[in-house]
Amino acid sequence: MKNICIIGDGGWGTTLAILLSRKGFNVTLWGAFPDYIEILKTGRENIKFLPGAKVPEAIKLTHLLSEALGGKELVVLAVPSQFMRGVLTMLKMEDSSGKIFVSVTKGIENKTLKTMSGVITDVLGENKLAILSGPTIALEVANGAPTTAVAASGDLELAKEVQDIFMTERFRIYTSSDVIGVELGGSLKNIIAIAAGALDALTFGTNAKAALLTRGLVEIVRLGMAMGARKETFYGLSGLGDLTTTCISQYSRNRWLGEEIGKGKKLKDVLKETDMVVEGVATSKSAYDLSRKYNVEMPITTEIYKVLYENKDPKKAVHDLMTRTPKTEEEN
Repeated sequence: MKNICIIGDGGWGTTLAILLSRKGFNVTLWGAFPDYIEILKTGRENIKFLPGAKVPEAIKLTHLLSEALGGKELVVLAVPSQFMRGVLTMLKMEDSSGKIFVSVTKGIENKTLKTMSGVITDVLGENKLAILSGPTIALEVANGAPTTAVAASGDLELAKEVQDIFMTERFRIYTSSDVIGVELGGSLKNIIAIAAGALDALTFGTNAKAALLTRGLVEIVRLGMAMGARKETFYGLSGLGDLTTTCISQYSRNRWLGEEIGKGKKLKDVLKETDMVVEGVATSKSAYDLSRKYNVEMPITTEIYKVLYENKDPKKAVHDLMTRTPKTEEEN
């Protein structure tokens, strides 16, 4: 396999294009906006989404899906979750027969409450499909920092193939057959990261952060198991690993958004300050709806939903969490 296209020119899509190009693959990077693709071609730097990382000349850049997909064996889907269905609908008009699809998007669609594998199958039908997820801050990967991730597929041979394609001496890939667990871990942790940012803004310290990560993971595990995932998946890279990274990293968009909310800003005003999609915002609504659908108590998720969508004061949200009815640690 030598020909790969990346659908989505955000920070993560650009990073993976750079990584795969360095491995010697023929890589095409697709973006939805022709004007921005021209900027990328001229400066060879993704100044909006990955500033400081040079895009090699060997990477072909295009806004035409037919050009991106033509002759490619592997298609990496790196568009934000709430735009995935729309992009796939356009992609469906092209010839995708025999291609391997790898989703690297972390999120849950609002209306259908489907993870990305569900959305992809919905639109494209059954295909060779794998998920790549884990604690992967894009700029660190682009700069060659040691990083690990998980390739998940119901077809373990396919997961191993994807593992081989992406693995380098600085990007170590493990495999898993728990697709839903890997997807949920990568998606739900963004909600907890928003809470972590709010705690940072409120200067509540490390005790509060430790409590948040621990109890946040409990919520992720409970919903995941209700949806058919394996418990142990959430204690791996795509669960605890990704949760930790997103809650502490200075590059985490979700933690940043939470910090701005914790300072008293309104959600709509914070979102105007960035060109990047902050996945945890939409995922908070999806997770809140899923918790009700599966009758799983998720108090932290519920409070973040109320802060984002009902303008609840973050301090009041913390107070309400801390003064819930006393329980054993094993209870909700």
